Amino acid sequence: MFDPDMFHTLHPHHHMFDMAFNTSENELEHVRDDDFESKSGPEITFEPPCESEHQQRAKKRRYNRHTHLQIQEMEAFFKECPHPDDKQRMDLSRELGLEPLQVKFWFQNKRTQMKAQQERHENAILKAENEKLRAENTRYREAFAHSTCPNCGSSATALGEMSFDDQHLRIENSRLRDEMERMSGYGLKSTKSVPSSYFHLPSNAPQTSGFVGEMYGACDFLRSISRPSEADKPIIVELAVSGMEELSRMAQAGEPLWVPADTKSSEVVLNEAEYLSCFGGRVGPKPLGFRTEASRVSAIVFMNHIKLVDILMDATQWSTLFCGIVSRASTVEVLSPGLPGNFNGALHLMSAEFQVPSPLVPTRENYFVRYCKQQGDGVWAVADVSLDTLRPCSMPRTRRRPSGCLIQQLPNGYSKITWVEHVEADETGVPTMYRPLFNSGLAFGAKRWVATLDRQSERFATSIATSISTGDLRVISSIEGRKSMLKLAERMVTSFCAGVGASSVHAWTALPIAAGDDVRVVTRKSTDEPGRPPGVVLSAATSFWIPVPPKAVFDFLRKEKSRSEWDILSNGGLVQEMAHIANGRHTGNCVSLLRVNSANSSQSNMLILQESCTDSTGSYVIYAPVDTVAMNVVLSGCDPDYVALLPSGFAILPDGPAGANGGEILELGSGFAILPDGPAGANGGEILELGSGGSLITVAFQILVDSVPTARLSIGSVATVNSLIKCTVERIRAAVMRENP
Repeated sequence: MFDPDMFHTLHPHHHMFDMAFNTSENELEHVRDDDFESKSGPEITFEPPCESEHQQRAKKRRYNRHTHLQIQEMEAFFKECPHPDDKQRMDLSRELGLEPLQVKFWFQNKRTQMKAQQERHENAILKAENEKLRAENTRYREAFAHSTCPNCGSSATALGEMSFDDQHLRIENSRLRDEMERMSGYGLKSTKSVPSSYFHLPSNAPQTSGFVGEMYGACDFLRSISRPSEADKPIIVELAVSGMEELSRMAQAGEPLWVPADTKSSEVVLNEAEYLSCFGGRVGPKPLGFRTEASRVSAIVFMNHIKLVDILMDATQWSTLFCGIVSRASTVEVLSPGLPGNFNGALHLMSAEFQVPSPLVPTRENYFVRYCKQQGDGVWAVADVSLDTLRPCSMPRTRRRPSGCLIQQLPNGYSKITWVEHVEADETGVPTMYRPLFNSGLAFGAKRWVATLDRQSERFATSIATSISTGDLRVISSIEGRKSMLKLAERMVTSFCAGVGASSVHAWTALPIAAGDDVRVVTRKSTDEPGRPPGVVLSAATSFWIPVPPKAVFDFLRKEKSRSEWDILSNGGLVQEMAHIANGRHTGNCVSLLRVNSANSSQSNMLILQESCTDSTGSYVIYAPVDTVAMNVVLSGCDPDYVALLPSGFAILPDGPAGANGGEILELGSGFAILPDGPAGANGGEILELGSGGSLITVAFQILVDSVPTARLSIGSVATVNSLIKCTVERIRAAVMRENP
């Protein structure tokens, strides 16, 4: 059990807590694809000693060929689950009338085939790049050889000095050598394992275990992106133009491109065959093992169309508005700023990391071009297209086919939005309990983007409001005070969302699992970071599932009357709401200032800033302890940027479509299509029923364990935080289940 007295020893300001926390290519070429499709491997038999050597060789060459139906079923299963366990192989063998060993051999061979094909594809890309570099190398060498001094007419080589071309040539030579070494390495990849130190964290960081540390500890993709070469820019422009055309047609087309999902709903699904017929593979074929997600949603939001365009074309504003989806974003280069005064014709190269708010779910990283175009009077379009061939990594885990939105101006500051999301992704590593969320399209589909935009547009309207209803005494009457408090709350929410996911900048460490919950921790040393207290901050987070609807969980966590049932650090004190700012149609969308009336004298001046928000795809309850004196300054209308915050809180997601009822948006029509490589219903052995009406909850704490940034983290501090988060999870489970039997 968690001991509050032990926690008090961490730091006097213990109330600040929460989140964040060899076969060569040539040899592989000779492997016959039909062998992988139709053979499970040689029969294993025990030969009598009297048989001749010829007979033995004949038996060793004998293979069991499968029927077309058997191959088709195993192909479908492979695309959903390429590594079946013993039970799955046994079940599959019974269904197909094969031996488990035959199924095992077939899957082994199939994986080898897929790996060979992928490596051939990678080598082809590297060879093309190699040839391009050689051509540029030759061009620079010839230019250098024929260059002359403008004063004396002597050749550059005769001057004995290094010219600019020579410097450029040396740089290109170095780059060419690196590419050749990389290409040579791919040929040995199938027989040489990666050294274990490749995934190790720096010596001054904790050792990471689990798929998060292994997957993201090696490099930071967003920081590794460099500007494109001049030769690549025409290709980027061509992709942007064709992508804008495709997005416009996808957003406005009806049947047969989008067909009704069923006769009982207005949802539509993408007809993949019609899509390929209309658009082909403009950004290349779908990578092996990737899953297609295609969705479209139309809605009316309360935001001016020009303001929305400005936000989408600014990486910082875009990532702030969609902070629950976009954990990081940056503009790599502006190829075209657009026309003077607006973004018509603007072309931006951008990189972004997309997340589900949980440290257990892998993020999606994208490098893409964003193109903005005015299509008519009051009608704008913003299109994204992936630039996979220009990525520094040769094996992207996700790719955005032309996606984006059409924005149409409406009277009185409203806009009609038609959002299209068309993504191909490798969902390896997604935890089983999150699979229904991904399959339903609520993880990264258009509905999540539009629901977030609708909620944030209401919040934006509140922040610029000039009139306030003062019927409730808790409402802050000062316009300046409201704006300052909302600005502080926005920073708190953005900070929470940026740190709760499995971003590649977080070296999450998985603590030993005692009984179920997978707790992840990470440390950060803060010195002169604005808005953060100096010292060593320990963040801890975990995600879990309960069979209770998200709305019930959200209401329980946001209400001050039930806070003492789960908030251990309030010591059972009475929580009172001192100030309240409504920022949406839903009563749960608000910013509150809470006071904890605790018997503990050290908490007598403790205030809690809390923002709760909900929509049809998810909910958040985020809070941070604040000093009373600092909060009074904020409420007077002063700049809140100096106020130090350590946000903590909860992210509540539905476990499928049945649980997505936490809010409403003015939806005009929507659709989603999950297009698996196998037959419908293949789910890779999921144990959760799609849309069971339960909730996926992520809880995250941040605690200042030492005010000295150079201090070392003790094992006792980690154990205390681990106990704190596990005890909180237990309390939430017990209380919510008790109220919702």
